[in-house]
Parts: sequence; structure tokens; C-alpha cells
Amino acid sequence: MNPFNKSFPHSAFVLICFATIIGIAGCAVVGPNYARPQTQTPTAWNSTLSSGTETAELLAQWWKTLNDPVLSGLIERAVTGNSDIKNAFARIREARARRGISDADRFPSADASGAVTTRHSNGSENKSYTIGLDASWELDIFGGVSRSIEAAQANLESEQENLRDVQVSLLAEVALNYIDVRIYQNRISVANANLAAQLETHGLVRSRYQAGLGDELAVQQARYNLEQTRSRIPTLHAGLEAAENRLAVLLGESPGALHTLLKENKPVPVPSVNIAVGIPADLLRRRPDIRQAERNLAAQTARIGVAESELYPKFTLNGSVGLEALSSGDLFSGDSRSHSFGPRLSWRIFDAGAIRQNIEVQSALAEQALLRYESSVLNALEEVENALTAYAAEQQRGQTLTAATRAAQEASKLAGNKYSAGLADFDTVLEAQRSLLNLEDQLAESKGNTTADLVRLYKALGGGWGE
Repeated sequence: MNPFNKSFPHSAFVLICFATIIGIAGCAVVGPNYARPQTQTPTAWNSTLSSGTETAELLAQWWKTLNDPVLSGLIERAVTGNSDIKNAFARIREARARRGISDADRFPSADASGAVTTRHSNGSENKSYTIGLDASWELDIFGGVSRSIEAAQANLESEQENLRDVQVSLLAEVALNYIDVRIYQNRISVANANLAAQLETHGLVRSRYQAGLGDELAVQQARYNLEQTRSRIPTLHAGLEAAENRLAVLLGESPGALHTLLKENKPVPVPSVNIAVGIPADLLRRRPDIRQAERNLAAQTARIGVAESELYPKFTLNGSVGLEALSSGDLFSGDSRSHSFGPRLSWRIFDAGAIRQNIEVQSALAEQALLRYESSVLNALEEVENALTAYAAEQQRGQTLTAATRAAQEASKLAGNKYSAGLADFDTVLEAQRSLLNLEDQLAESKGNTTADLVRLYKALGGGWGE
């Protein structure tokens, strides 16, 4: 005989409670409904680029515009090996699990139990056997659970934007350190080339002195000039080593792991297409930090509703069914069964204002989240404007340095020829060689800085990820 085949009794109290619940269920969910902030942005950038613009699709994989296979390979390795990326993925898994916890509150919960109890009294021993199943379901009448799920979902989306933000920063850092490597290599080449020329000049001056055609002053001037140039090289090698080590760590690898790959001296990569700038309003959909701030605001707005739901009563449907007997043999007999069912109402009617203070706390946190969102928009606009200005200015500087370097190279040749012909003193040669070295060094830096400023511009625009 099945002991559970009888229907549970329904009292008038149960019917009244259900009627009350159904009536209240028509109430609106508590708390403010979230709406995206209406943010005003400029219609165009103050700074413009002479090279024009291209389509925004280039932003997703901007490094490919540099046409450097080594850089592309390093970026691919960074995406899979960087520890910050792995940590961002772990935070997404955490947020997804927390969202699942919030979602579980929508469903009933059930607990099974069983026990054997032994009682000793006046020298006698009595045992009892119980098996039971308890179930409860809190009805989300005022939407507290719904708001909790809404907050958890927004938080999950915030962590997804955090991953994108980490990726945007990481790819830019990889490119910037790679550019540093190429800058140092080019500056070392410039220093070595000038050192070779100055060694030749020193030999010439010394030969003239030994032949009685010059004085020792010119010999010593030539000597300290070349030694000064030689002294630059160890510092440049140290900077190169540091850039390579930093690049390796960004990839999640040990310092020194990239020395072989980067051993060959190559020029700084330059873009082959126009720049994908777009309009300021595009930042609201492209910049992951802005998108994350907006999702954080949505999550905090939902938490206001969670706090407000505590002002209202909670309705729970409780039920239990079980078996209880004094012997194991009687446990499944018809007389051993027991059951209960009914709604439960609980309402915190006094808490010294704690609930309303918590609502105020959550509202203040939402206000802070809105201010952070607005601040992130302004900071993004500032970063793009500064990056545009820096990129355009460095392009102009590079053009000027190119012209100056050509003139310095010609001046150095003329000074050397005139000195050899006895038409100029060695101070002229010395000054020409110093100017040439400084200008060539600045030009090598400027070429790298131009590409680096372009990378910073792509980063400011939120480039480096795609849907």
C-alpha cells in the first residue's frame, strides 16, 4: 500500500492566503527600472589627422595594419599566455556562477532527512525511526529575486567587459614594448655607424698629427668624441634588454625567452592604411571601460530594488511529508505517515530603520556608479584627443627631423672634406659629427614614437577586440 496516495487537506485559511497572494502578485516589481544614461558627446574631434580616416572595422585587429608578422605572433601568444587575461576569464566564471546562484532562488528547495533516535528513560530503551521530505518555495511577489538576478546578470556582463578592457590594454602594451625593442635596436645601429665614422676620423687626425700636419688637440678631441659615442651603447643595450624582458613577461613567459626571436635588427613597423578614428559617440560602444562602467551602474540600480523588497512581506509555501514509527518494520505502514502543507507569511515590522538605511546606501552607490560612468566617458574623450594631437605632432616632428638629418649628413661630409683640404679646423668636423649623431638618434626615436603614438590612439579608441 502506498502511504502517499491520499490528497493533502486544504483549509479555508490556505484558500484565503492563496487569494491574498494572487491579489498581491499584480503589484509592480519594486525598485527603479534601469535606463541607460543619455550621454552627450561632441559631434567631432577637435584634433584631426592629415592622413584621413578609415572604417572602424580596422580597430578590432589594428596591429595587422602594421604588417609585422613578428608583432602579430607576439600578440597571439599574449592573448593565450598572459596572466591578467587568465585572471579575467576566472572572474567571468565566478560571475557566471553567482548569476546561477541568484537564478536558483526562483525555484523551490527540498531537503530529505532520515534519523534513528534512541531514548533511555528509567532503565528502558526506546527507539524511533523517521524519514521525511521538506520543501519550501518563497514566492517572488515583489521582485526581490528578479532584481537580484538582474544585478547578477549585469555584473556578469561587467566582467565580460573587463576581459575586453584587459585585452585592449594588453595588446597595446605588447605593441609598445615591441616598438621599444625596435627603437633601441635602431638607435644602437645609429650609434655604431657614427662610432665607425668617428673611428675613421680619429685615425685620419692621428695620421695627420704624426705627419706633422695637425696638432695633438685635434687628436684628443677626436678621441673623446668617439668615446662619448661609445659610452651611449651600453645604456642602449640595457634598455633593449629591459624591453625584451618586459615583453616576455607580458606573454606569460620568463625574461629572456624572446632574445632569439628578436635578435635580428628590424625597422619600426609603420601603418599601411589610414587611421580608423570615427566620431566621439563611437567610444560609448567601443571602449570596454565605458561599457563596464555602464554595466556596473545597471547592476547597482538593480540592487536598489533588492533592498526595497525587504520592506514588504515574504510569502513562502511550505510542505513536508514523512514516515515515523517506533520500529523499522512499522516504518512503511499506513499509520506511520505524516504530512503538512501551508503558506507562511513573514514581515519585518520593526528594525530601527535598518532597511531604509540600506536602501539609502544602495541609492548612494548607484549615484557613485553613475558619476564613475560619466567620468569614464570624459576620460576617454580626453585620451583620444591627446592621442590624436600627439600622433599628428610626432608626424610633423619626424618630417622636420628627416630634413635636418639630411642636412647634417651633408654638413658632416663637407666639414670632413674641408678639414682634409686644410680649409677648416677640426672644431667644425667635431660639431658636425655631434649634430649628426644627435639628429640621427632623435630621428630613430621619432620614427618609433610615431608608431607608438598610433598604438596609443588605437588603445584610446578601444581597439583590440571584436564581437
